[in-house]
Amino acid sequence: MIHRVPLAWLQMRRERLRLLAAVAGVSFGVVLIFVQLGFQEALFDSALTFHTSLGYDIAVISPKTDTIIQADPFPRTRVYQALGVDGVESVTPVYMGNATWRHPTRSDESKTIFVFGVDPNDRAFEWDGVASQLEQLRQPDRLLFDRASRPEYGPVPLLLDESRQIATEVNGRQIKIVGLFEFGTSFGIDGSLFTSDLNFRRLFPDRPASHVDVGLIYLEQGADPVQVRDAIASVLPRDVEVFSREAFIAREFQYWNEGTPIGYVFSFGVIMGLVVGMVIVYQILFSDVQNSLREYATLKAMGYANRYLVGVVVRQSILLGVFGYVPALGVTWLLYEQAAEATNLPLVMTTTRAVIVLALTLGMCCTSAALALRKLRSADPAEIF
Repeated sequence: MIHRVPLAWLQMRRERLRLLAAVAGVSFGVVLIFVQLGFQEALFDSALTFHTSLGYDIAVISPKTDTIIQADPFPRTRVYQALGVDGVESVTPVYMGNATWRHPTRSDESKTIFVFGVDPNDRAFEWDGVASQLEQLRQPDRLLFDRASRPEYGPVPLLLDESRQIATEVNGRQIKIVGLFEFGTSFGIDGSLFTSDLNFRRLFPDRPASHVDVGLIYLEQGADPVQVRDAIASVLPRDVEVFSREAFIAREFQYWNEGTPIGYVFSFGVIMGLVVGMVIVYQILFSDVQNSLREYATLKAMGYANRYLVGVVVRQSILLGVFGYVPALGVTWLLYEQAAEATNLPLVMTTTRAVIVLALTLGMCCTSAALALRKLRSADPAEIF
C-alpha cells in the first residue's frame, strides 16, 4: 500500500501552484467548519452556564418560561411549598431581570445588564466570589459585578482595584459596586450583576415582590431526585413546572438548538464549509484526471486494474485533505483565541472537535474523489490511442 502513495504525491506536486491553490481552498473550508462548530458549542456552553455552574438538584419554573434568561415570574410560595416534601433539604428563590447600566466613567453611555437577586440567608450561589461577599449585599444598594462581563460596561475590575467601591446607576437608581464575582457571558447576556433579594426589589419596584423567576431545590444526601421531583410536582399547582437538573439543562439546550434559528444557522455554515471544500477538491482532482487520461490509459493497457487507479486518486484526495487540515487547525486556534478575548465566550479547541473536523475533511475529500473518478473509469486505452 505504501509504494502507491508516491505516485499520488508526484501527480499532485507536478503543478505546484495548483496544489497550493487546492490546499488554500481546502483550508478555507476547514476553517469555516471549525468556526461554525466552535461558535455553536460556545453558544450552548454559555447558555447552560447557569445550570452547569450551580449544584442544585431540582428546578421550579413557570410553564411560560422558554429560556432561563427570559424567565416568566411565578408565586414565590410555590418554592417554599416544596420544603414540605420528604427529601428536600433547602430551597433558593431566584430573582432575575434585565436592567439599564450606567457606564461608571462615561455617564452618557448606558447598556442592558442582567441582574440576579437571592436572599443572603439562602444557600449561596457557587459562583466564584459570591459566598465570601454576601454580607456586603445586606446593605442597601450594594451589588457585585461579573468580572467576565464584556468591556463595554467599563473597566470595573480595574476601578475596584483603585477604590473599594464604585458608584453608578442601575435602572436610574444610585448603587455601589462593592465586589466581583464570575459568571460569564452568553449570546443573551453580555454582563451580570449579583445582589440580595431586597436590593433586587429596589431596582425593580414595579415587579411584585411575591413573584420569583426560578426556584432552586437542594435535596438531602441520598434522596432520589426523580422520586422527589415527582412528589413535588404532585403537590404544587399547575401554574409551575418541576424539572430535575438534567431535564432542565436538556430543556434549555433544546430551546437554543431548535427554538431559535441560531442552531440552524451554525449547522448550515458547517454544510457550506463542506460544500466549498468538496467543490474545490473535485475541481482539482477532475482536472488532474482529465489532464492525465493518457497516462492512466497507459497504465490500464499495461494491466493495472481500475482499483489501483482509483486508489491513486483517492490517495490524492486524502493528501489534499491532510495538507489543508494542518494549516487550518493552526489558523483556527488563533481565531478562537482572538474571538474568545473579544466576546468572552468559551471558545477553545477541543480534541474531540479536532478529530471530528478531520474526519469530516477526509470524508469531504473522498466524496470529491468518488465524483471525479467517473471520468477515470470511462478511460478506454483503445479510444484514447
